[in-house]
Formats: sequence, structure tokens, C-alpha cells
Amino acid sequence: MALCDLLNGGITKSCDNNTGGVSNIYLADHPLVSSYTEANGEISAITMSGTASFYEFEFNRNTSSYTEDINIDLANGTTFFTQTVNLILSRREKTKREALEKLIAGQKELFIIVKDSNGLYWAFGKDQGAIVTSVTGGSGVNKADANNYTLVFTAEEAQSAPEVASSIIAGLL
Repeated sequence: MALCDLLNGGITKSCDNNTGGVSNIYLADHPLVSSYTEANGEISAITMSGTASFYEFEFNRNTSSYTEDINIDLANGTTFFTQTVNLILSRREKTKREALEKLIAGQKELFIIVKDSNGLYWAFGKDQGAIVTSVTGGSGVNKADANNYTLVFTAEEAQSAPEVASSIIAGLL
């Protein structure tokens, strides 16, 4: 049996506060990310083509999320990660509808950066791109029900999402 990587340490319990949730989501056209620098599981630089940039999609707090699932098939010897970002945009309106049409046109590939509630940034779809796989929306029934769009972005990547250095975010926007 071949050994690819040997286990060489454990994981200590963190004493830091751990908070669930997402506070910011940034999207860019994947083909316009011309390069990135990644080492030891962190992206420290992202270069965009021309004047391209990432765009922030604002949402109400405690509404959006991400998940990352590992998929292992022992029979085929394959492993990949399914990355899912859920974005809920409150209030259906013309400007949001137009932005959604651009996101779903031709199954546009996206590079997504998510800031979690712990203040850490994560890159989704960095190599293969993420696409919008679902958009639902509606008004609900009661006055207190949501009037919104729910977007689901999905990526399948060979590695789990790397952290993105917070120092580069402002320069990407």
C-alpha cells in the first residue's frame, strides 16, 4: 500500500470564539481572475484582468451560508469537494432581477470570496469556477414572510476552500 502523505500531527482545541454565519459575499467573473498566489492553504494575492474587480452582494445578516462537503469514492479512487454558497437577497425588485439574469447567463463561472462571522475569508470555485445552480424567489403569504430571492452557487474543486488573506480584500473591490 502506497503512502501519499503521512499524518504528522494532531489538532489542538481552539480557545477562540467560534461563530457561525456569513457576513460578506464577493463575486467575480472567474475568467477575469488572471492569477492567484496560494501557499500553505492561504491565498495571499489575486490578480484581475484589466479593470475587473470583485463585487459585493449585500444581504441581511443571519440569512446566508456556505457548506463544503468532501466526496470520496473508494472504488474509483476519486476525491473532490462540493462547495455550496447560499445567498438570500431580500426584496424582489428590478435591479436585483437584472443582476440575477447576468449571473445565470450561459452558466457564468464565478470566483467567490466569503467572509464568515469569525472574520475569515474563504475562496470558493477558485480553480473550476462556481455556477448558479438554483434561484428561487417569492413573496410568502403573511406580512412577516420573506419577499426575496434565494441563490445557490455550487463548485466542485479538487481541494477544500483556502483561506484568503484579509489584507488583499480592499484591493479587489
